[in-house]
Amino acid sequence: MDELTPALAQKIAMRDRLLTARRRLSLLDLQEAAQAIAGHLLATPEVRRAATVAAYVSVGTEPGTGPLLEALLDAGRRVLLPVVLPDLDLDWAVHTGTLRSAGRGLLEPVGPTLGPEAVATADVVLTPGLAVDRSGMRLGRGGGSYDRALGRVPVGTFTCTLLHEGELVDFVPAEPHDRPVAAAVTPSGVTPFASSPG
Repeated sequence: MDELTPALAQKIAMRDRLLTARRRLSLLDLQEAAQAIAGHLLATPEVRRAATVAAYVSVGTEPGTGPLLEALLDAGRRVLLPVVLPDLDLDWAVHTGTLRSAGRGLLEPVGPTLGPEAVATADVVLTPGLAVDRSGMRLGRGGGSYDRALGRVPVGTFTCTLLHEGELVDFVPAEPHDRPVAAAVTPSGVTPFASSPG
């Protein structure tokens, strides 16, 4: 792409600002946020009644998913985790509790992959993101992986992005390929979006 669209330029500036803020978080901040987010999600009716949850393994200063993944497995849920494909699309595999290094600092499940469409079998889909606005529009890291995955999720599925405090914002710039989520969760609670499909 030779020229930045206004929305893309806004996204780049917003990503830079949010990633800078995340780098300032302490290890204690990250641990406390991970515990709080897990507690809020596990208390939602959608997660309580879900048989299958599509989640992800957090890296770096992302809101931590370790406590959540452990609790889901302990509760007997089927947990799907992403396997990043060379074109940045997402395949999925069942999480058995064992992870392997996947390059780019990522960890992925060790089991056989089920195909990109497997995300459609999940009752709940949890996504990473840098920000979500009050309409449910999500700002990711720019690879489009989760926009493609969310495009395969049936309407009405509970889709939720994990965020730090201050990342639920009034406006996220959007492009035609961007997909909204039904809710966001921060350490202070879950916020559903009435206007989102789902």
